[in-house]
Amino acid sequence: MERYICVHGHFYQPPRENPWLEEVELQESASPFHDWNERITAECYAPNTASRILDHDRRIVDIVNNYSKISFNFGPTLLSWMERHQPDIYAQILEADKLSQERFSGHGSALAQVYNHMIVPLATEADKRTQILWGIRDFQARFERDPEGMWLPETAVDLETLDILAEMGIRFTVLSPYQAEAVRPSQEEEWIDVQGGTVDPTKPYLCWLPSGRSIALFFYDGPISQDIAFGGLLNNGEAFAERLTSAFTDDADHPQLGHVATDGETYGHHHRMGDMALAYCLYHLEEYDLARLTVYGEFLEKHPPEWEARIVENSSWSCVHGIERWRGDCGCHSGMRPGWTQAWRKPLREAMDMLRESVAKPYETLAGKLLKDPWQARDDFIEIILDRSEETVERFLADRATKELSSSEKVRALKLLELQRHAMLIFTSCGWFFDEISGIETTQVMRYAARLIQLAREVLDLDLEEPFLDLLDQAPSNIAKLANGRRVYKQFVRPAQLDFLFVGSHYALSSLFEPSCEDVRIYCYTVDNEIYKRSEAGQLQLAIGRSTITSNITWDSTQVSFAAAYIGDHNANCGIMENMPEQDFQAMRSEVQDIFARGDIPELIRSMDRHFPAHNYTLWHLFKDEQQKVLQEILASSLEELYSSFRQALDHHYPLLNFLSELNSAWPRAMAVTAETIINEDLQNLFQKDDQLDLDELERLLSMAQRWEIPLSGSELGFKAGWRIAAMMKELLEEPEDLERIEAVISILEALQPFDLDLNLWESQNILFYLVSERYDDMEVLSRQGDQQADRWLERIQRLAEFMKVSIS
Repeated sequence: MERYICVHGHFYQPPRENPWLEEVELQESASPFHDWNERITAECYAPNTASRILDHDRRIVDIVNNYSKISFNFGPTLLSWMERHQPDIYAQILEADKLSQERFSGHGSALAQVYNHMIVPLATEADKRTQILWGIRDFQARFERDPEGMWLPETAVDLETLDILAEMGIRFTVLSPYQAEAVRPSQEEEWIDVQGGTVDPTKPYLCWLPSGRSIALFFYDGPISQDIAFGGLLNNGEAFAERLTSAFTDDADHPQLGHVATDGETYGHHHRMGDMALAYCLYHLEEYDLARLTVYGEFLEKHPPEWEARIVENSSWSCVHGIERWRGDCGCHSGMRPGWTQAWRKPLREAMDMLRESVAKPYETLAGKLLKDPWQARDDFIEIILDRSEETVERFLADRATKELSSSEKVRALKLLELQRHAMLIFTSCGWFFDEISGIETTQVMRYAARLIQLAREVLDLDLEEPFLDLLDQAPSNIAKLANGRRVYKQFVRPAQLDFLFVGSHYALSSLFEPSCEDVRIYCYTVDNEIYKRSEAGQLQLAIGRSTITSNITWDSTQVSFAAAYIGDHNANCGIMENMPEQDFQAMRSEVQDIFARGDIPELIRSMDRHFPAHNYTLWHLFKDEQQKVLQEILASSLEELYSSFRQALDHHYPLLNFLSELNSAWPRAMAVTAETIINEDLQNLFQKDDQLDLDELERLLSMAQRWEIPLSGSELGFKAGWRIAAMMKELLEEPEDLERIEAVISILEALQPFDLDLNLWESQNILFYLVSERYDDMEVLSRQGDQQADRWLERIQRLAEFMKVSIS
């Protein structure tokens, strides 16, 4: 009897974008990466596009795109981020789906996903429909085909959700075995109880729905999936493959599907090099003909369900109590500390429900004056989310408007639709999953709530913040000083709220440190200058201007007038005002410039306070990324002075340090810290420079580090060295026969070899593997014909392959 294997990965990260900026800001905890999306991409999403298969000497013998051989889904919000920030990896994921269609009889590996990972059984019918429709349309726009299956967040399910899936053309979904209640052969009347996870996962089932429609269900193998996620299966790809085949029974009378489902991050983020275990597992299954790899769509076409199933309604894969984890204190947690409680979950759910219900009717009424069908417009709003170009927005509004809209009515319509988008984002499941209300995932959904509250105030004339906070009073924090949700909101959410003045102050302050201030884009805002003048007096700087700031999301705009001054070190001040009368602006401009010219700094600050009494900002108010950039610029001169002093001390005491090292005598701590600081700093600067890498200087610094046993900052230095090597390898793609560049890379790797650096060669190995695949055979032919250049190329490529552990055979 036929045997098939399908591995499903649910790839997802909670949306981390600042709701006012529509971008992920710097997250220090993800260092040396900018943020956690970037870090997990490097650890998991990228490696799975080019995963290694190794020989017994741990050399790379093949590189494969795992996504093309497994079943997978990616959260739409994650793919949206990846499209903007990791376009090469994004393209490889889309390409994998096309490759899989060639492999699996025209069926793609990719499944769609409910849009922003809300627990669908807890949603209203309208939200269910919009979320499912957005997931489908997002999938169609990215993968250029209709989805066959859809992943339900946390596999949380009820019959209404399945019915809507079937209505919208979704053929199947994947559930936990514990979500099967009863099964029976088709056409038979008696049901077999399979509660407790005893369903046979090797076959598909048909679920009949209240409407008369039906949908296919696949219940994954629970024990094997558990071993992948939390056991040691990913320590060995061969053992992984053998464990998958244990799903089969010899006495089965039907084609068997052994299939598993886990978080996709299991393969590389949760388990280091888990992608390689997966790649070797799939290779081993095929190489030894243990089973045929498949995806759900292909298996369903070849082997339609012969059994029916009933589901356990309001159940999920990560809460033994059903869906209580997202609405109550059920006891499910992610490693809760003793004495902690999740009693905050219920009040938080009630607060979010209140917001949704409070804006629903006013939205329908006001939007109905502008749009023919407010709820259909919300369903279609995914068109704008996918493409916020002016042309798309204008077309969208023109097609759905009740009349020709004025500029202010277009702004109102867009704000209403954004309000509804945030009325769904507040239910992103991660807000309830973890243990503490002040956690980053929960404060993130509160930020969506704050943006909703702001929009409701602006466009519906509703003030919902106090009723919202009243409910959060009942949501206890496990951290005594935070007390409850109200205090968490005030401490972590309210300070993040933005308005046009905040954006304008950011622009004014950051402009003091930028070479050009034309055509400025600040996240999802555009700044157009009407007047801008910058003056300098030594290290002192002054900027005075009048600008129009426009939101590229809602098209709302305002005019701001400002004066910003940098007065040294970390001291900068900005005063700003909306719609400042012309006479007042000119008076301010003349007075502030005159005081600045005299160099009277105390009077300058007093003058700015007089002209802008209500709104004053400092560097503390800059957005995180720009704040770090400005601070680095400010610190640069001070650090250079400090490093210069350290270098002088190091040069002066160089003979003494050598003598101490030869005697194996301990260094004074001050000398040890000086040497470690300078050598690490100089090495990192060397790899960061744009010009050609100075190999002599690299060898000199590394020689000093080795001779003096100086500890190198392995992670940070390895990150920067790996980045520089990858940049050189990319240049090699343009000129594959550039022997000088090949030798330079070899010299770097040779110099770094004695040190225990966490050197990331993933991208460089990919390039080398491609070069060997494309060029090696041709160069061998030329070598046999007596081409000495080809001889030298082959010799150096072989040497480079040794360092990068790439097999040439």
